[in-house]
Amino acid sequence: MSAALLPELVVNGTIIPAAAISAEAQNHHAPKGKPGLAWRKAARALAVRQLLLEEAQRRGIVATCEDLGAGKSETEDEALIRALLEEALEAPEPSEEMVRAEWAKEPDRYRAPPLWEVSHILCACDPGEHEAASAARIRAELLIEALNKGARRFADLAASDSDCGSKANGGTLGQLGPGDTVPEFEAVLRQLPEGEITQEPVRTRFGWHVVRMDACAEGQVLPYEVVRPKLAEAMEKAAWTEAARAFVDELVAAAKISGPDIRAL
Repeated sequence: MSAALLPELVVNGTIIPAAAISAEAQNHHAPKGKPGLAWRKAARALAVRQLLLEEAQRRGIVATCEDLGAGKSETEDEALIRALLEEALEAPEPSEEMVRAEWAKEPDRYRAPPLWEVSHILCACDPGEHEAASAARIRAELLIEALNKGARRFADLAASDSDCGSKANGGTLGQLGPGDTVPEFEAVLRQLPEGEITQEPVRTRFGWHVVRMDACAEGQVLPYEVVRPKLAEAMEKAAWTEAARAFVDELVAAAKISGPDIRAL
């Protein structure tokens, strides 16, 4: 979408050029074929930023840029917006009754992490090399076929065909928990029933895997006393986010804005 064909955004008399909106649009997702939605999201983001800076100036806020770590620090605008929101918003800590009521809605949501006992066979390849990746996938598919027919034991196939060091243990990886493997491998572990083998090879940056779920232990339900601190923190953050949204909506509603339609987002 050409910025030259789209209107400028004017916020309380301040012009935000179409080129600036176009650059910001790269940071906003929109469904395929609807670039106008990303444009409008970008226009709203820039309009909100302008309104927050105007409100900070109206209140006479002065802010010092904070260190963000890794050699980075806030810009002056970011510091002003942070200081404005700290002054303008109130997000009271939820009461004990509120936290307990939220927990009581569905206590089963709060569990310790699961544990999986897993074995695999790796057909290693560089996923970026098309021919090698295709050959590795075919090899993994043939291994799955052999396992389904019962022609070979999983441990025997792992010992003879796996490209992973776990082949020495029949492909066994031992106990794994969330975060112990790459995300695409973990996604399979979260769905694979105990005793089952993946019927399609699993692709990761290491190659193609045939995975067997040897045992699965679902995390135990955690008692309220353990859950409470993080739950209270999450509720406070949610309240702060809602207060920020309402604050921004008030600024937008009171502003004189022309150009892209940003109020319905």
